Amino acid sequence: MTGKPSEVETNTADEQLLASLGYKQELRRSWSGFSNFAISFSAISILSGCFTTFSQAWNNGGPVAISIGWPVISSFIVIIGLCLAELASAYPTSGGIYWWAARLGGPKAGFYTGWLNFIGLLAINASVVYGVSTFLNITLATCFPGYADAFMSGDIIRQQFAWFLIIMVIITILNCFPSSIQAFVNSLSVWWHVAGALAIILILVIIPGRHQDIAWVFTTRINNSGFVNGPFFWIYILPLGFLLTQYTITGFDASAHLSEETHGAQVSAANGIWKSIFYSAIGGYVLLLAFLFAATRPDLVSSFDASVNPFGSGSVITILFHALTPIMFRTVLIISTAGQLFCAIACLTSCSRMMFAFSRDGAIPGYRYWNRVNKKQVPLNAVLASAVIGVLMTLPALWKSPRGIPTAFYAVVSIGVIGLYLAFLIPIWLRWRVGSRFEAGRWNLGKSYAWMNLVAVAEIAVISIYFMMPFEPAAVPGNAGFTWVAVNYAPVLVGLTLLFLWIWWHLSVKKWFTGPRRTLE
Repeated sequence: MTGKPSEVETNTADEQLLASLGYKQELRRSWSGFSNFAISFSAISILSGCFTTFSQAWNNGGPVAISIGWPVISSFIVIIGLCLAELASAYPTSGGIYWWAARLGGPKAGFYTGWLNFIGLLAINASVVYGVSTFLNITLATCFPGYADAFMSGDIIRQQFAWFLIIMVIITILNCFPSSIQAFVNSLSVWWHVAGALAIILILVIIPGRHQDIAWVFTTRINNSGFVNGPFFWIYILPLGFLLTQYTITGFDASAHLSEETHGAQVSAANGIWKSIFYSAIGGYVLLLAFLFAATRPDLVSSFDASVNPFGSGSVITILFHALTPIMFRTVLIISTAGQLFCAIACLTSCSRMMFAFSRDGAIPGYRYWNRVNKKQVPLNAVLASAVIGVLMTLPALWKSPRGIPTAFYAVVSIGVIGLYLAFLIPIWLRWRVGSRFEAGRWNLGKSYAWMNLVAVAEIAVISIYFMMPFEPAAVPGNAGFTWVAVNYAPVLVGLTLLFLWIWWHLSVKKWFTGPRRTLE
């Protein structure tokens, strides 16, 4: 008769690997490799970013910013994803990005990386929920005559923010369920995105009476930014249009943050990262090309006149409205809105897991509240806190710029992109510095890491600078018509946050923060 098995003997290989990294298994490991891929695919969501930030590319570059810009920028993002996948395989923890930085560069690198990652995830979650609210508001106004004037007295800004709050409450409640439910929801989301995107593409191929020609799609330039053309178009305006791609293909670090809930995480989390990027890049490109070929009324799409174009300059909704029959138009809106809701659920899940892991190491004020899990092994307090902070970040969306551009929305988008990608940059750079001394996991890049890491770092550095720039002339200090309502407050918030973190680190944090804390020996 044998004695009772030891704890090590009863642990799965995943739990043993997690234990070797210093953590006990607190979250329920109920996710399959497909579920892990699904949450990143859902967080990227081509039914969200391709719709909500289409106008950013249309107004800043036009078709070329999409037909040429998307494949170029997405190729760089695939390289970034491959670099992160190697790190996820070596260190499959919920802390993900900041944990890798701390392991490779010490507590200070981990501290800054963690806060950039946390801010980025909060902003991405807020921007996705706001995008859902915008599309839901338009969908309801389209399907139910009289709604637009009856709800909130027809004030579109207040209508959208009201739905923003309602949707945030709904996805918060859904994120309170056990992780097995979250895994099912995200698996369902994958099939919704695949079937939905395919349906929209077929609708845009079959229904419109005519389409744009190939030359127009791949050569046309549009500048609705308010800035002058000429060389300035190529060096400033067009790169601002790349925000569409860079924002849409974000959130793939969710696979890393959910690694402690995934079976075979050393391989599954790595595959979840790069595969979600690759398939989203392909699907998103085909979807965007379908939009462009259906844009047979570019003059109306570009109009700032609300009486002619009530959806706003550059809106993909204007393209759909003029290209499709009323019933097909509503169908596409419903498919996209549902897809964006799936995306919002996944984003809040990822953000809450990161907050839980970062708090587990004592790096967030009040960490003892945020690192708790309930009886269902869900970090409930982290879920609630992530939702509330997301709402606070989006309060400026209650105001619009003089040109009618939702500057606050694009600012939140920029904050998300800058925060996440700068957080990615630090561990990628540190991994390059470690070189051959890096202890690779089962999934790795071999010797290709050397050039991939440098390409990834360079791309992130460039886009981070661009996305902190003004989106319109009224946002440039000293310019005629300058107004604070138009200002891209991304650099202000990111800059003040970094300044605060720098002061906090030197006055206090460096005395007690030692990086990841072991929760078991």
